[in-house]
Amino acid sequence: MKLAVFRACLAFLVLTTTFPLPARAEESPVMRSLKTELDRSFAKLKKAGDAPLYYLGYRLYDTTTYYISAEYGALTGEVEPVRRRTLNVDVRVGSHQMDNTHRSGNPGMFNVLDALSGQTQVYVPLEDNDLALRHALWLQTDRTFKRAQQQYSRVMASRDVNVTEEDKSNDFSREEPSRYFEPARSVSLNLDQWTRTTKNLSAIFRKYKDIYASSVVFTAKVTRRYLVNSEGTSIEDSRTDFRIYAMAQARAEDGMNLWLYDDIDATSLEELPDRDGLAELVKRMADNLDRLRTASVAQPYVGPAILRSRAAGVFFHEVFGHRMEGHRQKDEKEGRTFTKSVGQQVMSPFISVYDDPTQELMGDLHLNGTYKYDDEGVPAQRVTLVDKGVLKSFLMSRSPVEGFPKSNGHGRCAPSRDPVARMGNLIVESEKTVPYDQLRAMLIEEVKRQGKEYGLVFDDIAGGFTLTTTSAPQVYSLQPLVVTRVFADGRPDELVRGVKIVGTPLTALEKIICTSDKTDTFNGVCGAESGMVPVSASSPSLLVGTLEVELKDKRQDKPPLLPPPLFDGDGSDDEHTTEPEADEKGSK
Repeated sequence: MKLAVFRACLAFLVLTTTFPLPARAEESPVMRSLKTELDRSFAKLKKAGDAPLYYLGYRLYDTTTYYISAEYGALTGEVEPVRRRTLNVDVRVGSHQMDNTHRSGNPGMFNVLDALSGQTQVYVPLEDNDLALRHALWLQTDRTFKRAQQQYSRVMASRDVNVTEEDKSNDFSREEPSRYFEPARSVSLNLDQWTRTTKNLSAIFRKYKDIYASSVVFTAKVTRRYLVNSEGTSIEDSRTDFRIYAMAQARAEDGMNLWLYDDIDATSLEELPDRDGLAELVKRMADNLDRLRTASVAQPYVGPAILRSRAAGVFFHEVFGHRMEGHRQKDEKEGRTFTKSVGQQVMSPFISVYDDPTQELMGDLHLNGTYKYDDEGVPAQRVTLVDKGVLKSFLMSRSPVEGFPKSNGHGRCAPSRDPVARMGNLIVESEKTVPYDQLRAMLIEEVKRQGKEYGLVFDDIAGGFTLTTTSAPQVYSLQPLVVTRVFADGRPDELVRGVKIVGTPLTALEKIICTSDKTDTFNGVCGAESGMVPVSASSPSLLVGTLEVELKDKRQDKPPLLPPPLFDGDGSDDEHTTEPEADEKGSK
């Protein structure tokens, strides 16, 4: 799922600015304050409540973000650094076997309120003032400790009235403490140049009279993370994230609202394309949207299809990856699709899947879900989920499940959220590969074999969602961006619009017939109960024997009655029809 949530502004005329986070060879003042207050609180609170305090952890995220947005060549978002320090206090009372975080089999209003209160953003002072920082830590620790005591009382009461749980695993795993220090990163941005680049890219949409809304956004963020807990873990590291993305909307004559989106995520400026590469990305998206506006309306369909590489990565992320997250195997409100399938064949025998946050590159592309330690301080690890079609393991945080008592370094969260098991770099490998042209020929053969008129090719998927709980249909829904019909009788391919991919995971994963011999990667962010986290998904193109699409909703509004101001006349206004001014030094 792709989502941009950065916010920032520019209020000074400086060509180059640097994120103000100093690099240090020794432990920082922030870490010293965290450790001092943690030791004091843990020592004094261990016997302060009815339930004993057995674990205390602090997570502090110091983030600085920039945001530049433009439409039709004009700046729409100001640019100014926004810096915040977000604190999360993790208090556990009771024991590793059962504590205040234990999920009741029948969550009530108290559990809902606990969940909401645990997601409140807590900001602490930006300056390295020991007393101010420790005062903020003390206050939030007190609030969290009192809430933990109340939660534990409800957990114990629920145990007496609810049926015995199927999974009797502990609530928290025992892990070796980690100690890691990384100097703070310093990133220089030429804000004036990136403002010009963003404006020039947005001006490309001036050429498209039927695209009625569009924007281009550039964001940059650096995060300094501090993790410390009562077990002895002490981690201080940094991450940089850069993103440029474009969005555009048009409306077909029948009222169908159409939109396309494309983006590039990187962890350094050097990984972003140059000015010409960024312009090509925007032009390609605008051209596709212009073609979609007059494309045929797709029909509901069940049959053979090809998911191109990036689309296949998103497909595996939504359909399979979320169901591999450890906590979903334990929660009795979850569908637990694969919980009892370890050691069993769950997909085609030539497919293997693993998640490896330690892998930095796929070819020349940097993977967005790379990290050294997760947000619980556990070292990142490669986890084989499927080996030759057989399910082997799950992605684990420090919340054990039956058969998997330890974390494998996948406890992840956004600032202010609590970690749960999440994907990092999901990678699909195949032992049955052919060149893409041959895969396309195999699609046509499969279409003929099934007696269908055509098959579908999905070039890209914007994202989607998957439902995993028993209180709702356990289905997935994906939003494809570019869909093409490939006819069995040799007619030219036809672009179509207005569909979404739907289905259930077991059916879809068992129908993979073959894959291409080249892998591509989706880099982005994913949202779940622990917030937005960076991820990647890499896969070859997939030929699937059966895939289902359904029609998406369609509005009744006609396209705008008047043409855009630029096109209301003979179109000879040089001020508006000339190419946008080029950046003299490129975009970096």
